[in-house]
Amino acid sequence: MRDLKEKIVESAEFIRSKTNLTLQIGLILGSGLGSLADEIEDKVIVKYEEIPNFPISTVEGHEGQLVIGTLEGKNVVAMQGRFHYYEGYTMQEVTFPVRVMKELGVQMILVTNACGGMNPDFYPGAIMFIEDHINFMGNNPLIGPNDESLGPRFPDMSTAYDKSLINLGQKVGEKLGIETKKGVYTAISGPNYLTAAELRMLRTIGSDAVGMSTVPEVIVARHAGLRVLGISCVTDMAIADGLEPLEHSQVVEVANRTRPKFIKLVKGILREILI
Repeated sequence: MRDLKEKIVESAEFIRSKTNLTLQIGLILGSGLGSLADEIEDKVIVKYEEIPNFPISTVEGHEGQLVIGTLEGKNVVAMQGRFHYYEGYTMQEVTFPVRVMKELGVQMILVTNACGGMNPDFYPGAIMFIEDHINFMGNNPLIGPNDESLGPRFPDMSTAYDKSLINLGQKVGEKLGIETKKGVYTAISGPNYLTAAELRMLRTIGSDAVGMSTVPEVIVARHAGLRVLGISCVTDMAIADGLEPLEHSQVVEVANRTRPKFIKLVKGILREILI
């Protein structure tokens, strides 16, 4: 079996053959939020199935392609559709694109998701900056042999989410008149939504929002030395008392409704980030 580094290099070389840009920022776009990639200018689109070693996205609301170009003056590569542990991929496969982004020269990633809000101050359509996370997925993408050329054996996660980027994001939100929240995101494996008892437990240990993604990518990004800004779109209230049945179509619908202010916020942040 070829080692991970060899696969990363092979994928990155294929992507480089499609563009002359020196990439700066990686965007990982969650359910219903992929249309942000439509804002990218002078775009080059590369389907996941074309890229050596890449998995293929199977979830509704995920296009399954890389979009490369410029957005607000920054050279970006956007994942229009991500991979999830619950799809049956290994954690290494879920996070492989982050490794490739690093190989392509990306210095930071902006990762987004649709999530359930657990903080009673939240509401469907709220936007939350992730200030910390809890990994409740029962697995970790760094388990197994460690390649020191990719990152340290025991990476620090005390500042997984870049505080200066969060502060910048909040200031941009204020300037644009977009209300934003901050909170702790908990990742579960899925694919089922949680029971009322599970929600009570997560709220008790400090969760403000819950979802089925993001944390593996952030762990690998920090392992690789990338700066991280995480933004969640709260699509439903996952509160134990009065918990109602939820379908994925509802998640996508609220994400779509929130999309205009979400795109406005992200573009405002990209405009002001110094790389």
